[in-house]
Amino acid sequence: STLRVPLVIAVHGGGWQAGAPATYRHWGTFLAKNGFAVFAVSYRLSKPGAKTFPGAVYDVKAAVQFARANAARLGIDPDRIGLMGDSAGGHLTALVALAGDEPLFSTEYRNDPNAATAANVKAVVGFYGVYDMQAQWLHDQITRPRDQITEKFIGVSPMQNRRIYFDASPTSYATVEKNEKTRTRFLLIYGTDDDIVDPQTQSQVFLTALKQAGFFARSIVVTGSG
Repeated sequence: STLRVPLVIAVHGGGWQAGAPATYRHWGTFLAKNGFAVFAVSYRLSKPGAKTFPGAVYDVKAAVQFARANAARLGIDPDRIGLMGDSAGGHLTALVALAGDEPLFSTEYRNDPNAATAANVKAVVGFYGVYDMQAQWLHDQITRPRDQITEKFIGVSPMQNRRIYFDASPTSYATVEKNEKTRTRFLLIYGTDDDIVDPQTQSQVFLTALKQAGFFARSIVVTGSG
């Protein structure tokens, strides 16, 4: 068949330390019935004493590159690839979409067969994503002081290295230049009563930054939802 279907690459959440692609099994069948192929992917998870940044970003980027490089064989349209992620997955998808070609996310894994393939995507759908790592770290001090998820993922605290928290945040790349280069469209979905990923300092700030930079950005806000 010459039919090329659009692809959604789904990236699970779990604080960068848990979760699995099976999270998207229901979304997968729903989207497939509506004409979208879905790849639910895994990425390296943070474990005690082993930081996974930027490795996990490379893993999600590699998924986009693999899909595009093998599009003909897989029957997908290489020009219609989107990313979907929740929580930590929302962070990783937004970061790959906006900053995938930054040196920080391009200098390792040269031996990957698809390392030269473009990792740009048409759209990102983020469910209660983490878009500002410094803000999440501050929030975690109060809500989960015994489980510093951003610190485990990045490998240091902001007191040790503030710059890396900036570099690891999708919001940092919501610029006019990135919009002109990527033309990625965003749909941000979140609940107003989320106590794990604070909507005011995450989705709302990111949405504003995207709109200020000229991105096509929309939101779905679920009132009263966590």
